[in-house]
Amino acid sequence: MLLLVDAGNTRIKWAVADDAAENRADIGNWRAHGAVLHAELKRLQPAWASHGISRAIVSNVAGAAMHAELDALLSALLPAPRVEWFGSAPERAGLRNRYRNPGQLGADRFAAALGARALFPGRALVVATCGTATTVDAVSADGAFLGGMILPGLGLMLGSLARNTAQLPQVAPQDATAASPFADNTQDAILSGCLMAQAGAIERACAAHGAALCIVSGGAAAHVASLLVAPYRLVDNIVLAGLHAAARADDQGTRTC
Repeated sequence: MLLLVDAGNTRIKWAVADDAAENRADIGNWRAHGAVLHAELKRLQPAWASHGISRAIVSNVAGAAMHAELDALLSALLPAPRVEWFGSAPERAGLRNRYRNPGQLGADRFAAALGARALFPGRALVVATCGTATTVDAVSADGAFLGGMILPGLGLMLGSLARNTAQLPQVAPQDATAASPFADNTQDAILSGCLMAQAGAIERACAAHGAALCIVSGGAAAHVASLLVAPYRLVDNIVLAGLHAAARADDQGTRTC
């Protein structure tokens, strides 16, 4: 079995798929999947141990300490050569990376773009991942990652207003709903402003790119996507889908680095 791991700023998401070398599974067709907060990391070892993992591919943007903790967990399951620490490359799985310094692109952003292209090939895409940070990236119809934008995520926007103003309350991201742009109370006005800022950035990216479709993922995706006018698809765990696509392409002999 193939283990896919996406260690983000708040949670570790994971999935188990049939080994890509067997060519049996479509992207995102997983035997099991889950997520834990960083503080719950120890729950992963028993969850993974029951699946007969033969190899793993890991995207980590949560820093060196998280890398070390995950490495210790994976070492108990697999020999080191069977673990790949995924990173951005000039080209992989048919996606060309046009970042000025391709290695500087976040592993999660490159993986998300890979996943979006694998699921929706041959289209001009905007890939919006609404997590701790919101990233909004453009992929051309012929398979080029063009670049994108990074902005504070919904939770960071809401928290910043509460911390840095004297009278505005803390509003929880889970309270977010599709609010009127002209709210008649303070809590809804905060929600409206932050949600519209998120959706507005995505809409501007779609218009600038001429995107045929916007792929929206991440913890706040449903809240933000409900405000979009541009055509969109909600896709859970787009980074894991990209890791799955990378692993499958490697086994089909199409990896380029």
